Amino acid sequence: MSAAPVPVTIDMEYLQQVLADLLEIASPTGRTDHVQQYVGERLQALGLPFYVTRRGSINASLDAPRSGADRAVVVHTDTIGCMVKALKDNGRLEIRPIGTHSARFSEGAEVRIFTDDLETFVTGTVLPLKASGHRYDQGVDTQGVGWEHVEVRVDEDVATPDDLRKLGIDVGDFVALLSAAMVTPSGYVKARHLDDKAGVAAALAAFKAVRDAGVTVPVTAHLLVTSAEEVGQGATHGLDPLVAEIVSIDAAVVAPGQQSREDAVSVAMADGVAPFDYHLTRKLIRIASEWGVPYRRDVFDYYRSDLATALEAGADTRTALLGFGVDATHGHERTHSQGLQHLAELVALYLQTDLVFPEWDVEPEGELAGFPSLAVQPASEEGPREGPIGIEPEA
Repeated sequence: MSAAPVPVTIDMEYLQQVLADLLEIASPTGRTDHVQQYVGERLQALGLPFYVTRRGSINASLDAPRSGADRAVVVHTDTIGCMVKALKDNGRLEIRPIGTHSARFSEGAEVRIFTDDLETFVTGTVLPLKASGHRYDQGVDTQGVGWEHVEVRVDEDVATPDDLRKLGIDVGDFVALLSAAMVTPSGYVKARHLDDKAGVAAALAAFKAVRDAGVTVPVTAHLLVTSAEEVGQGATHGLDPLVAEIVSIDAAVVAPGQQSREDAVSVAMADGVAPFDYHLTRKLIRIASEWGVPYRRDVFDYYRSDLATALEAGADTRTALLGFGVDATHGHERTHSQGLQHLAELVALYLQTDLVFPEWDVEPEGELAGFPSLAVQPASEEGPREGPIGIEPEA
């Protein structure tokens, strides 16, 4: 039996610096090599061994003395963004979204347009087609909302498609929405792309805390950093084959009808795909309750994470989702430093615990007699049994 977890100190200065660095690195899905390089360097600094897959996912390890089944904490570094769809006759850019997000929240965004010249990017602004009240009057307010109603104004002297091509801009170039990060005196963190860069920072801080404390973990823990979650590819690859539990860290929805808060950890019970594992989810709730980590249970309707892709790819593992509360997800996002600290604290405590069912989960399969089915509805095998509906149990 493993020892009880011990509280560890979360280095908030480290967490905040990593988050600030991540938010400065543009990483729309499909253009994530730079941000993965940064995360790899942070892992090297922590002394955690890792490898990088062909497609760029990172799998780091916090090793335990015991061999056998492992666990994984999964985060993603890619963000929503845009791509050039057409060079317009007026010298502006038609764009299409990368990932799921509304053009409503991109209006007014400052952007970087990345050309094939790796040393060059061009700045610009996403504007509605009718951007001047002095020209269009009420038409500014009555035009539609959608990607067909916006364009990128390029910050160069351009008036034709040929002018754009001379700058190196062409169809298929990435358009990154700048994060515009800000931390308020009251601790709120405001920025685009907190999803999931705040999760990455919290996860690194949790692994660092356990590492710095010299704690021996009972189960080898992997930190899987994926780079295509926003387009539904996420944890389709890169998982260690011995993983028996996955805890994903992602943005939790703060909005009317939701219980999530910006200053607390969210424990998701289900998302738009399916419920999460009963036992692992309630284990995380129990840890939070026992150690006084503020948390909220929640259910997300229009939501999926790295977990859905892992399960769809065939991972035979328990799954749970921890979130940091974010107001205006995939828009003008905001969370709170306290919520990120509590999230890192809960992850650090979880890393010090054994598997949900150490004897059962250590193997990928087993006999029915060993299956811990009574853990959901405890019952005595010698007590009365109910037969099928309409059939009395035998005497």
